[in-house]
Amino acid sequence: MDHPRWPRFTGCMAQTTKTQQPHGTRQTDDLILVLAATGKTGRRVLDRLQAAGVNVRAASRNSTVQFDWNNRATWSAALNGVSTVYVALPLTPVPVEDFVDQALAAGVRRFVALSGRGADIWENHGQEMVDLERAVRGSGVDWSIVRASNFAQNFDEDVFRESIMAGELALPVGGMSEPFVDVEDVVDVAVTMLTQDVWVGSTVEVTGPESLRWEDAVAEIARASGRKIQFIDVSPEEFAIRLRAQGLPDADAKALDAMFTEIRRGRLTEPTKGVQEVLGREARAFADYAATAAAAGAWAEQPS
Repeated sequence: MDHPRWPRFTGCMAQTTKTQQPHGTRQTDDLILVLAATGKTGRRVLDRLQAAGVNVRAASRNSTVQFDWNNRATWSAALNGVSTVYVALPLTPVPVEDFVDQALAAGVRRFVALSGRGADIWENHGQEMVDLERAVRGSGVDWSIVRASNFAQNFDEDVFRESIMAGELALPVGGMSEPFVDVEDVVDVAVTMLTQDVWVGSTVEVTGPESLRWEDAVAEIARASGRKIQFIDVSPEEFAIRLRAQGLPDADAKALDAMFTEIRRGRLTEPTKGVQEVLGREARAFADYAATAAAAGAWAEQPS
């Protein structure tokens, strides 16, 4: 899976920072390692690179080349001969600094890291992404970071889909809006960073083009899918009760509480121009995402 910001959840005006000048030219025979290659962004990054004829290696716990953050014996084979790494983190804390050190020793010369929107201002959430950013910035080689807001695809690929299909999504968002970003845009930005030198040393925050109330996002999905769905903005206490009733592990429940606490602070509601700055086009609207997903049968009942 990929991180930003559903706990892992991903996604203030546009923040694009550059701290070093680009150098080096992307070689067509350079080998790019895609971690989390079966995840939400990883599999799309892999598909785009392969379609472009880029030399790429997929690695995950289920790939031919296996990679497990918690099994360091798998790291060497994944890193062998690699020049560039796309890093998306799992839900659980992992030894990311040790991995970066081993990657450098193996000859890696560039990192492109997926992080979460506002990682530099979080107070109680996402320390693993903060650690990732610190590790790649301090690596001494080329790096780029894409910070994404909450994925639109959380509504149809996982996370929220079960609730959407049940007709009710209840979250403690405190009335805050969210500039949901289409994963396809996140991936386009990441692939650009992997294959072009102009964004070396850059941290780019990517969002959708508008900030929507959660109930409006759910209403858009209801219109596109023809389903009856309601959104309920519950209190943190009510949310905790619902999570316990679902049997969610305490660690996951605490991660969710910390994430929604950040959302309720309201510091990540404004959309950015990050997608446009990197890709030269507007970010995809949530309504376009919902229409495309519905047409593909994302919320259709599965035959029993």
